Amino acid sequence: MFSKQHRLKRDRDFKRVYQKGASVFDAACGLKFEKNSLKVSRFAVVVGTKVSKSAVQRNRLRRQYREVIKAHMEKLPDGYDIVFLVGKDAMELEFFEKERRLLQVIKKAKLV
Repeated sequence: MFSKQHRLKRDRDFKRVYQKGASVFDAACGLKFEKNSLKVSRFAVVVGTKVSKSAVQRNRLRRQYREVIKAHMEKLPDGYDIVFLVGKDAMELEFFEKERRLLQVIKKAKLV
């Protein structure tokens, strides 16, 4: 779980990021991001039911991606709302491959 100040949780914030934010995608994961007016960045990990019908598998993916984000949080810039979207291809990947691909997407978005 992210610390309270780093959590993106309000519906209006999600809508703003989805409508106005820029996006970068890979087959396994992607992200949408938008500048915010805060001094910290806020994050959310979204795993839809199209990825897996099993809540256990979706929650596991969510936990794994949160750990990757927490490990590399100091590299990410401040002042952004970032929504990480997990795709169906992430189900077959090993943890280190998920980490590598997520970092590639972050670099592609020029957030690092």
